[in-house]
Amino acid sequence: MTHRPDQAPPADGTAVTGLPPGIDLKQLAERKVLPLRHPVRWVITALVLVLLANFAQTLFTNPSWEWAKVSQWFFSPAILKGLQLTLLATAISAVVSFLGGIVVALARLSGNPVLSTLSWLYIWLFRSVPLILVLIFLFNLGNLYPSVGIGVPFGPQLAVPTFTLLSPLVLGVIGLSLSEIAYCAEIVRAGVLAVDQGQHEAAKALGIPQRRQFFRIVLPQALRSIVPAFVNQIIGLIKASSLLFYVSLLDLFGVAQNLGSTYPTDIIPLLVVATLWYLILTSAISIVQFYIERFYARGSVRELPLTPLQRIRRTVAGIRSTPQGNTIA
Repeated sequence: MTHRPDQAPPADGTAVTGLPPGIDLKQLAERKVLPLRHPVRWVITALVLVLLANFAQTLFTNPSWEWAKVSQWFFSPAILKGLQLTLLATAISAVVSFLGGIVVALARLSGNPVLSTLSWLYIWLFRSVPLILVLIFLFNLGNLYPSVGIGVPFGPQLAVPTFTLLSPLVLGVIGLSLSEIAYCAEIVRAGVLAVDQGQHEAAKALGIPQRRQFFRIVLPQALRSIVPAFVNQIIGLIKASSLLFYVSLLDLFGVAQNLGSTYPTDIIPLLVVATLWYLILTSAISIVQFYIERFYARGSVRELPLTPLQRIRRTVAGIRSTPQGNTIA
């Protein structure tokens, strides 16, 4: 029953709801509202699941994968030694590239035209040259400079042979770091520029020295943008370390290649072993990245992203608390 403002309320005292007669509001409130159906989405999901099932079937039914040999090679001493070298080179390069990226980014943001120009040239050069070329140049550095040292220009110098000072591991770390510093510098610069300009002005108004402004006010706020992107760079650095094989460093990929040459019938299992280890490493870094992003999201979002365990608990709790009753289609 509907009711207009210029009419008197019903004499029988029935509520004015605007609904057709015979509809009970209490019964309506107890009914469950079904979500909108998406048949196309379900069809696409079914097709994807079928394709995944077919791919999984080929993985375990195709004898060419030789999973028995994969399990034999997975924890072999040679593979683990190559994995150790990959982790060592990646860890050192990540630390050096992050610290170097901060220095180059500050030089790029500096008002000094010399520092700004040199940092821009550095970023331009190492973002333009492929990493494999950088590594090969460094590996042949002894042909260009048989000795390296310090001293007075055009005067006496203290020099040592290049091959003695720079081992293959040192050259590999230097090559990885030189390229990564260029990318990290842009990440740091973008993070610093993302800090609100009012923070800089407030720090200047308080008379805080520039060095303290950067390390105590600007950098902590910029880390929210810097750290997730830098962790993503570490994932790329793990994969880039496979190029160390071309400068005579037997990392994980290099060991797999060498063993494949020694055991030509085990090439596929060895490549699978290397792939699985790279998947494990990148997955571990991705988990760390998730929790770092979640940590730096505090204060900027109303609710922190749920962890996988929290999502499972919420889903289970939602299923248990779902009311059993009538539904409205």
